[in-house]
Amino acid sequence: MSKQIQFTQTGSPNVLQIVDVEIPTPKADEVQIQIHAIGLNRAEMMYREGAYVIDPVFPATMGYEGAGIITAVGENVSELAVGDQVSVIPSFMFTEYGTYGEIVNMPKHAVVKHPENLTMEQAAASWMQFVTAYGGLIEFGKVKSGDVVVLGGATSSVGLAAIQIAKMQGATVIALSRTHAKGDVLLEKGADFVLATKEDDVTAKLLEITGGKGVNMVFDPVGGKEAAAIINAMAQDGRYIIYGALSHDDIAVPVFPILGKHLTVRGYELFEITTVPEKLAKAKQFVYDGLASGQLRPEIDKIFAFDEMVKAHEYMASNQQIGKIVVKV
Repeated sequence: MSKQIQFTQTGSPNVLQIVDVEIPTPKADEVQIQIHAIGLNRAEMMYREGAYVIDPVFPATMGYEGAGIITAVGENVSELAVGDQVSVIPSFMFTEYGTYGEIVNMPKHAVVKHPENLTMEQAAASWMQFVTAYGGLIEFGKVKSGDVVVLGGATSSVGLAAIQIAKMQGATVIALSRTHAKGDVLLEKGADFVLATKEDDVTAKLLEITGGKGVNMVFDPVGGKEAAAIINAMAQDGRYIIYGALSHDDIAVPVFPILGKHLTVRGYELFEITTVPEKLAKAKQFVYDGLASGQLRPEIDKIFAFDEMVKAHEYMASNQQIGKIVVKV
């Protein structure tokens, strides 16, 4: 038996409850993991509210991220073994698997050994954001030394991961936040400049910072009307990659900069990496090497206990965090 977080109706964090469930032995191509820590994800909040890309099937559980120790393996599993310390990478749907439990079964493609220099909490706070940022910046964004990169929503876990990866590539990082209240923190985390979308003339500031040349790449989870201010300050052959819709408004795309500067505007999802074996293998290696060397460092904002999952979801909804919220099991 294992304790698991479930919900039987959509709604506020109060719909979450702890139940005892029997966990079957892992099937072929699955491993069973004793979960030690869970990284929280905004997709889980949306799923709980009934506002995600799929509807929950009740009783529903969820969870895209976690870290623990393998306790059993199914058939056709050779690269992972009992006793391995592993992390979970989002590459499945909540109707198939979830990490919100003491013991969970996971598909082998979603499981990766993590470096020994990480605690379980750090491991649970690493893979989603670093793989997401890797896909946007490296696989599709082709960031290189000398580029100027704008990062929207920079105080999120993905935003902080993107700062680290962009700096690893030798880029100059301009972090965006709604106000300057968190500006000092973003500078401490490695950003070269911080702009406030609600307080600064973003277009003018970006052109000033780049000496009029414009920015080479944008990695943005916000979109909306504010996107136009960034696109108007992009360089020739610039790339704008949007990976979220936090503003809930349609992205504003000025036509003349796109035509005159041959800009690329592209949507991006993590599943573009995690569902393609070759791309996932490259991402795993990049992130593993970065974590093992210390060049990539997971940022944890706050740690909750397993029986505080309601409080953890309430905190996530408050938008106070800078970095990852982790639940210790």
